Amino acid sequence: MDFTFDEQQLAFRDAIRKFLMVEAAPEWLREIWETTETGRSAELRAKLADQGLTALSVPEEFGGINGGDLDWVLVQQELGYFAIPDSLTATAYLAVYLLQRLPADVELKRQWLPRIASGQARVAVGHPINPMVADAKNADLLLLWHEDEVHALRPEQAKLRLNPSIDLSRRLYKVEWTPTAATRSCKAALGHKLWAGVIDRAGLAISAQLIGLAQRMLDLGVDHAAQRKQFGKPIGSFQAVKHHMADVAVKIEFAEPVVHRAAYALAHDDPRAALYVSQARLAAGEAALLAARKSIQVHGAMGYTWEADLQMFMKRAWALNATWGDAKFHKARVAAAVLGDDARLGPGATFIDR
Repeated sequence: MDFTFDEQQLAFRDAIRKFLMVEAAPEWLREIWETTETGRSAELRAKLADQGLTALSVPEEFGGINGGDLDWVLVQQELGYFAIPDSLTATAYLAVYLLQRLPADVELKRQWLPRIASGQARVAVGHPINPMVADAKNADLLLLWHEDEVHALRPEQAKLRLNPSIDLSRRLYKVEWTPTAATRSCKAALGHKLWAGVIDRAGLAISAQLIGLAQRMLDLGVDHAAQRKQFGKPIGSFQAVKHHMADVAVKIEFAEPVVHRAAYALAHDDPRAALYVSQARLAAGEAALLAARKSIQVHGAMGYTWEADLQMFMKRAWALNATWGDAKFHKARVAAAVLGDDARLGPGATFIDR
């Protein structure tokens, strides 16, 4: 069993990292948040499309690359590391997953998949697991849950109320709408399975972004510790500070392969994929929250200020960790799997064909 990424996946990840390193400086992120009502940049979306990200999951017949979960998990880590303020995950990963699995005679997929692939459409995805729908007003299309059905409508067909977020890059909306036969694109019989897949893929994407955010906060903490001096020495030379940063590094090191394992399970339709996703969410969430706490301790009170880069990544981690299922939700899924009467645990059951 080979869990390693292939050369093409790693090369694509490296290309995206180099691209974002140039295009997504923290100063630019602040500018978008402060100067645009939507918190989004049309210029950035066009550049992401040029890099192939909007087409990554779209089938080739609709102008896409036909990539999968293993391709996305590496990209999501980079999106987290640079705190990219864009609805790319909802549009190019979750919405594409829903649209391409609709019945073949549904016009919706033929109409929207090519537009998503070219970067010309934003899609917001709403499910009761999230009380608010991110980017609903910015979207060209809303894909919403109703009793396991999939409904598609335009933002102007719903009443949208903005809800402030601690993460200023997020635009959250309370969506009030009326489901009708005209808006229904998928019946509950198929929709139940599709929405379960969306929850798992959203969980995977958030887990990977949390790993990226944790790594960025660790790097910021280490950089600050090397530059900040006290008693004539960099504070990073003090043992207590070293321990803070080492604790974070260990958490990330143990969480990252768990996230990659979840991506592998989803990509290969493992029947226990939901369990692995919830395990990944918990591990990545713990790593990100610890990174935020330890890095803010290293920075001191100044880490909370608007001028400090750390606060952007810290707030993003706090916000993301509560979406698409909080810790209670994912702990319940893990508990159901490992505490059930039919649980098969231990080294002897690791590679049993389930």
